[in-house]
Amino acid sequence: MGKVIALANQKGGVGKTTSAINLAASLAVLEYKVLIIDADPQANATSGTGFDIRAVKTSIYECLTEDIDPKNIILNSKTEGLDIIPSHIDLVGSEIEMLDQPNREYMLKKVTEQVKDDYDFVLIDCSPSLGLITVNALTAADSVIIPVQCEYFALEGLGKLLNTIKIIQNRLNTSLEIEGFLLTMYDARLRLSNQVVDEVRKHFQSMVFDTIVQRNIKLGESPSYGKPVVMYDANSKGAVNYLNLARELLQKNNKTRIPNEEKVSN
Repeated sequence: MGKVIALANQKGGVGKTTSAINLAASLAVLEYKVLIIDADPQANATSGTGFDIRAVKTSIYECLTEDIDPKNIILNSKTEGLDIIPSHIDLVGSEIEMLDQPNREYMLKKVTEQVKDDYDFVLIDCSPSLGLITVNALTAADSVIIPVQCEYFALEGLGKLLNTIKIIQNRLNTSLEIEGFLLTMYDARLRLSNQVVDEVRKHFQSMVFDTIVQRNIKLGESPSYGKPVVMYDANSKGAVNYLNLARELLQKNNKTRIPNEEKVSN
């Protein structure tokens, strides 16, 4: 049975979609079966894995509002072992449509329940908001990865997000865990980047991933080619960072075949 992990942060531009695509691709390269659920109306995860969003006829929107079987709309990417349930701009309206539904917070959970047995990991790419779709994603997830940009403003919104997670843990999904905080867009030359890393590590300690995703040109270029960075340039810093993150995630979840004492951390 696959583990469902949401990538959430209500602040935009912190690397949620980039991390969802590249973590999923890195896990797929390591021979795990991975599904991305694109729960962001911008549909960047869909286009970033090589699909034309204008050609998408059925998306996660129809699964949530019309009870369509998600297995029928899964798209197979060019990366072996990596599939995606696409998104569409229509998803913007789904929050209003779901408001009068009795189990409105559990709609996405119904979708994940139908597909998670076919995969080792299901990654949900959330939209940059704390709206109903993000609440659905956190209710459906076993754990949440929180990408944090190495900038001052990125720290300010963390309190609101953690508050939302706490409410969901109390009321909707008692088994929800924080998988970890992922530091992204790190630039070793900047004092601010290093200060943010120190602050987050001091505050959240072992909850922060050892792997830090550095600013990287190839990481920014790869979505325009519709490829994850590991397929675009496997030797780039970005590809190495996400492969290390995948390895760390596997170690955390005891999916590696390495004895505990031999496990390495960066």
